Amino acid sequence: MGLRFSVDEELCIGCGECASDCPYGVIEMQGDSPRIAGEREGICIGCQHCLAVCGPGALSIHGLHPEDSLPLAGRLPTADQLAVLMQGRRSVRRYTGTPVAAGEIQFLLDTVACAPTGINNRQVLFTVIDDCQVMETLRRATYGSLDAVIREGRLPAGMEFFQAMVEDALKNGKDNIFRGAPHLLIVSAPKDSPSPEADCHIALTYFELLAASMGLGTLWSGLAKWALVMIVPEVLQRLGIPENHQVGYMMVFGYPAVTYHRTVQRASTHVNRVQALAAA
Repeated sequence: MGLRFSVDEELCIGCGECASDCPYGVIEMQGDSPRIAGEREGICIGCQHCLAVCGPGALSIHGLHPEDSLPLAGRLPTADQLAVLMQGRRSVRRYTGTPVAAGEIQFLLDTVACAPTGINNRQVLFTVIDDCQVMETLRRATYGSLDAVIREGRLPAGMEFFQAMVEDALKNGKDNIFRGAPHLLIVSAPKDSPSPEADCHIALTYFELLAASMGLGTLWSGLAKWALVMIVPEVLQRLGIPENHQVGYMMVFGYPAVTYHRTVQRASTHVNRVQALAAA
């Protein structure tokens, strides 16, 4: 199908920004008109920089049209607003249990699809549990399988602390692993992709900040990752994550049962400011 590249000659002002901003030099200028450099067509990574950088909206690629994109001018949060969101974000460990509407979850996932990935490979997989009953089934399966591992003496070295957690869950109903959250998001990527772990962490960071702006709580659950990846991978296999994927991290989310009224105050920022290069 090719790149389905087209230029509205009436709108194009011949500025050359699309060619200058193309990371792989797929676009070149012929006079005042941008064209695909024929021998480079196959190395396009689909980043759409050309579509985004074209001021007059004259350029289309991959069958995508500028009028279907969101304009940026006047729509971005201020630096202060974004700083408050980032400073006010909390790791939420108390949830109401009320499910998040399907439309809101889809909005989150659709937006996070714009998170950057290595060489724009976009192979990140979002495995989401949006059904509260499925989440409860996962909770029971996880604790039940962990209990069996503990009773059989198969806990990996260094993971002995799970024994107290499982006992607390089975006896008192305390869910330290998933924190009673109604939803879980697991982000994974093919092991042979350029940067699978980084891609997953970036995606979850996008998800977390957007969720916070929507009044939702999130928690990077290292306990869930340890349990499902290192101790009871047979439970993880039931979630349909491909075997060739690396699980980057897991995040529980939902409506918080706690309200935070202000940001915290960090004592210092660790900065290594380079004034000159040390001698080789």
